[in-house]
Amino acid sequence: MNYEKFYASRVSIMRPSDIRELLKWSLDKSVISFAGGLPDPKLLPKSFELEGLFEYLMMKNEYAFQYGETEGVNELKKEVIRFSKKYGGINANEDEVIITTGSQQALDIVSRLFIDRGNYVIVELPTYLAALQVFNLSEPQYVGIPMDDNGMRTDTLERKLKELNSEGISPKFVYTVPTCQNPSGTSMTVDRRRHLLELASKYDFLIIEDDPYGYITFGDEKMERIKAMDNEGRVIYLSTFSKIFSPGLRVGWAIANEELIRSFAIAKQGMDLSTSPVSQYIALFAMEKGIIEKRIPILIREYKKKRDIMLQSLEDNMPKETKWTKPIGGMFVFVWLKDAIDTKLMLEKAIKNYKVSYVPGKSFFVDGTGKNTMRLNFSYPSEEQIREGIHRLSNLIKAEYNNSF
Repeated sequence: MNYEKFYASRVSIMRPSDIRELLKWSLDKSVISFAGGLPDPKLLPKSFELEGLFEYLMMKNEYAFQYGETEGVNELKKEVIRFSKKYGGINANEDEVIITTGSQQALDIVSRLFIDRGNYVIVELPTYLAALQVFNLSEPQYVGIPMDDNGMRTDTLERKLKELNSEGISPKFVYTVPTCQNPSGTSMTVDRRRHLLELASKYDFLIIEDDPYGYITFGDEKMERIKAMDNEGRVIYLSTFSKIFSPGLRVGWAIANEELIRSFAIAKQGMDLSTSPVSQYIALFAMEKGIIEKRIPILIREYKKKRDIMLQSLEDNMPKETKWTKPIGGMFVFVWLKDAIDTKLMLEKAIKNYKVSYVPGKSFFVDGTGKNTMRLNFSYPSEEQIREGIHRLSNLIKAEYNNSF
């Protein structure tokens, strides 16, 4: 049967995620995978941490196993407020918080609420692929702003905003992952964060601050959240339990002006009624017991060790024409090869002949550039796999460089 005639027109816009397609290689133990954004499986919740969880859920039985409020379990919202204040400097009340089914749902809601076909949306070059997947369905016009070692080039952004303004164009929002960005690993300086806020006020747009990695930074420098500096209610802040506790919970949150949160709730009602109360109460258990706050230093220690091993392995093995980022936290290193190399074409050789995988970088760039780039994840593979995987990858890249002449 031909089902094409039944599909909505938007289906033609849908594209499979390079990352999700590559996740199957994480199950093939002969392939060293740098492709996913997965936490270290050894650092997922342990039985001793979850001791008493079943009894806790039974105590909350009439709430945990019942339909829940769209905005989320109130006790969890209070814990999120406390946590966000302590670790992010963000002040919020319960009407300014909504619990979502992962931060991915929050991105979906952003797309539904703010993007009409043809609206202008500003993103980083490169940017988070799964955000593009949900934004694409609303058919925006993208404006990509390049990055350097200090995050988004807000000077370039300012010039672009002046140009758009002269044409009578007002972007709806700037989407940014300012701390330990996915995919680049870079972090925006505080001065640039302030500049971004100034530009948002001057040119009247919103800022979507996506912050899954800001709680896993390796140095003493604390990256002030843009939301913590927001005096006008222009920032919608998104975060998640996926990186600091468990991605399997599918629980995240958004913090924004209460008028925006009301709109979030209306959009969410039509999506899932509410995020799973069982998952929310598991997250609440972890917060109330202090499990997450005890885990954060462990995550920082272990991921820093792995990052250092990856950076040293790159330094020891990669040919001199190759460059890469040096992230202050998070899970990713971004790599640039010689311009002549197409990492998407190279991937099949990497998997079949060298038994190593990565994410080709082009999909992260809305302007069609980035074909010579790749994203490497250091949180999931073991320390030995990082060393061996980078060795294999460097051998492939050297061979490709030799063949590119």
